[in-house]
Amino acid sequence: MRGWVLGVMLYLLPVCAVASDSRLERLDTTDAGRDWEAVGRLDINGMGFCTGALIAPDLVLTAAHCLFDKKTKARIDPESIEFLAGWRNGRASAYRFVRRALVHPDYEFGGEVTSERVSNDVALLELQRPIRNTTVVPFQIAARPQKGAQVGVVSYAKDRAEAPSLQEVCSVMARQEGVLVMSCDVDFGSSGAPIFSFDGDEPRIVSVVSAKAEVRGERVALGAALEDQLKLLHLEMASGHGFLQAPPPGVSRVMVGNERNDTGAKFIKSCGTNC
Repeated sequence: MRGWVLGVMLYLLPVCAVASDSRLERLDTTDAGRDWEAVGRLDINGMGFCTGALIAPDLVLTAAHCLFDKKTKARIDPESIEFLAGWRNGRASAYRFVRRALVHPDYEFGGEVTSERVSNDVALLELQRPIRNTTVVPFQIAARPQKGAQVGVVSYAKDRAEAPSLQEVCSVMARQEGVLVMSCDVDFGSSGAPIFSFDGDEPRIVSVVSAKAEVRGERVALGAALEDQLKLLHLEMASGHGFLQAPPPGVSRVMVGNERNDTGAKFIKSCGTNC
């Protein structure tokens, strides 16, 4: 059945201890963060934030729900969003405001967190100017990983907003209906963070963080498989779609640290602009 509720899905998943999962490593020095300069913090009107990753000199990949105000459900003015590439301890390798934002056409903000919603929780941001910095190299996209594959995540979060952190080893616990369930450690601010495969000579993005959840006491990350979604988004962008307009007057911004109430006993959080 299409569109099942994630809390039910997670409850039924078998849970295996992932003894090989690595701990978070804070990338707060130049040497530590050198390979991850294309991961950046997305500041939403200077008040909330998500994580994004450069996949072309003028394109940032993130989660669709980062582009909506969770209270009004209105789209956030893309020109109020700034991408801070390699943001670390008060400085970025490049600063760019967003010109155009494009969410997956089948994504619906609000309501129950279903497989369909998570699988479509993908967005592209077109920057006002390309980043032509030799230290900020866009990431490539890889094929959807198999169950049991080792992946990693680079993300900002509410308790590590001034420098990203790397979890180099976590795993894909399940793949169901376009949703990847992963043992990666994420928190508020991690929405849109790139999930990487380390097969080959360089890390490639296989998913972006949509939400955090719990499977029988184990914290997990939920994300969309990207191949088909990105093909569609690129076609939509080439056709001139996307939104540039400002939200209606009086739209409030989501403050860093605002958290939603739990949506169910098993599902913890559907990440908002600050997750």
